[in-house]
Amino acid sequence: MLHTINSIQFDKNFMILKVDGNLYKIKLSDVSPKIRKASSEMRNDYKISASGYGIHWPQIDEDLSIDGLMK
Repeated sequence: MLHTINSIQFDKNFMILKVDGNLYKIKLSDVSPKIRKASSEMRNDYKISASGYGIHWPQIDEDLSIDGLMK
């Protein structure tokens, strides 16, 4: 499924996603060990796939699907 990723933010131990106009607040421990351990700089260096399917963090070599994060 294609999604529109409106924003990605990090707040202490949470990732806050706005996808298709809906807000999701997800514990970093539920997201990924790599994301949880990464610095703020590394977390904020991401690329959203053109299809809206996923997010890639080049500095920590992590890829996550939007569908997986929203579940």
